[in-house]
Amino acid sequence: MTDTTLATAPRTESAADGSRSGLLGLIRLVRGQRGLLVLTILSGIAAQAGTLASMGLGAWLVGQAVTGAAPASLLPGFWGLGLAVAVTAAARWWQAFVSHDFAFALIETLQVGIYDGLERAAPGYVLGQRTGELASVATGDAELMEFFYAHTLADYVAATLVPLGALLALLAIHPLAALALLPFLLLVASVPYWLARRAGEQGRAVMERLGRLNAETVEMIQGQRELAIFGRARDALARLMAGTRALAAAQRRYGLRAGLEHAAIDVLTALAVLAAALVGGALAAGGRLELALLPLVIVLAGGALLPIAEVTQTARKLGELRAGAARVLAIFHQRPAVADQGRAARAQDTTVRFEQVGFAYGEGGRGAVLSGIDLTIRPGETVALVGRSGAGKSTCANLLLRFWDVGAGHIRIGGRDLRELPLAALRQLVAYVPQDVHLFDETVADNIRLGRPDAPTEAVERAARLAQAHDFIAALPQGYATVCGERGARLSGGQRQRIAIARALLVDAPILVLDEASASLDAESERALQAAMDAIRRERAVLVIAHRLSTIRAADRIAVLDGGRIAEQGRHDELLARGGLYAALVSSTGVFQ
Repeated sequence: MTDTTLATAPRTESAADGSRSGLLGLIRLVRGQRGLLVLTILSGIAAQAGTLASMGLGAWLVGQAVTGAAPASLLPGFWGLGLAVAVTAAARWWQAFVSHDFAFALIETLQVGIYDGLERAAPGYVLGQRTGELASVATGDAELMEFFYAHTLADYVAATLVPLGALLALLAIHPLAALALLPFLLLVASVPYWLARRAGEQGRAVMERLGRLNAETVEMIQGQRELAIFGRARDALARLMAGTRALAAAQRRYGLRAGLEHAAIDVLTALAVLAAALVGGALAAGGRLELALLPLVIVLAGGALLPIAEVTQTARKLGELRAGAARVLAIFHQRPAVADQGRAARAQDTTVRFEQVGFAYGEGGRGAVLSGIDLTIRPGETVALVGRSGAGKSTCANLLLRFWDVGAGHIRIGGRDLRELPLAALRQLVAYVPQDVHLFDETVADNIRLGRPDAPTEAVERAARLAQAHDFIAALPQGYATVCGERGARLSGGQRQRIAIARALLVDAPILVLDEASASLDAESERALQAAMDAIRRERAVLVIAHRLSTIRAADRIAVLDGGRIAEQGRHDELLARGGLYAALVSSTGVFQ
């Protein structure tokens, strides 16, 4: 279908709307999981506060012991320390459980949203996108968001509240101790922002190179036969290795910056502990601080930085997270290719009418393909649409299926504009057999049942017989239970095509579109299909796009496309007798087979 490759991807809202892209866009998705978010935050606060309390109680016991406190007076402190450790352990387990429950619930939302986004924008967005890159977004990037939801979002709340509690505790012990800690709290918290822009750029570079490498790998696996035939396997491997080296270089740059952040945080933490020790020591020497409280001051200073240090460790991945979030949300918020706002009920009449239809790919009318198309296909009639490659034949089929909307004019079924019908209702009216058939790695029967999952075996076999597929299916090792392989790899091109035709016939739609459906059939299979078409078209309006002269001649009417318009219509013999464009196409070598 050469016409469709000209389509441009629809614009994404997320690309232009900062509130819906990046990390802020991920936070907006939390609305549906508020309960789990609250539990995740509470568990994080409990875990961090328990750790700090355990450290503080231990330091207090040490201070009391070295200053000569009676052992009996320390017993409540030991009980409190034991309780704090137990609470901290329980809180850590609770945090791990609830945070991942929260994260996996949102990842499921993201992955479903990615699929919905691709479905809404298909086929325009998918065309021109490499399969490996889309797969990388749907799996790798979406899974990366687990790190954000489970280890970043709620931890930032705990990293704000727990250090604030430690600062207040130091303030109660002595204001100067709190003042000594304050600048280090601010500096450690600000470290990731010093290199935030660079982190974002490097994160995007890593994710882009990873996506390209995944795409190259998928293409190399899918094209192994062609690479072997033309002796290009080593060239493909070299290209793959170059992609691997480019990814490794980007990851090294990202790692160097992350290491710099880590080193800066370690240095600032050590300086904070040193400052607290110096200030506390001076206060104790001057008699303004009890010596027994000096270990507590030092431990609170270091412990207050631990939650911040933990989240800054996770913040080192924010560059990757931002890049991954932007890629995921670009698909998640993908605009529909067409607006599904129709509410009208389907009419009994299924006559298809193209009325002055115009269409152009891209914006501003550039790339015009159709202009003023008038065409009628009645129930029980087969119309063949012919013309040179790129004339707009497949575009007409895509417009009838509402993959895109017409730029001018109307397409009506039973007098109703397609835009008045819900998309689901329209897709029940029109069955489509493309030239490039996709079969899933499922059984033959399940592939035929794609449009009617609950269809009984008898209906599946009836559709297969009508499509002249039953005999070869019955001869397969497991018959209808034979697995087709990825993209139908275990079947020939003609077999895949007949299964696709059976799939369309099983839906029993009143309108059938065959887009080069006989292109992969051998002569015998095509003759059988032509015989079956006599039964098929008795009840259906059939639009056939074909280059095979034998298929075209069997049509009730032939419409010849030229320059975006229908140049002439009629039966095969009539058009030949006129000596016009159709006659010229028939006599031209390579136009019709």
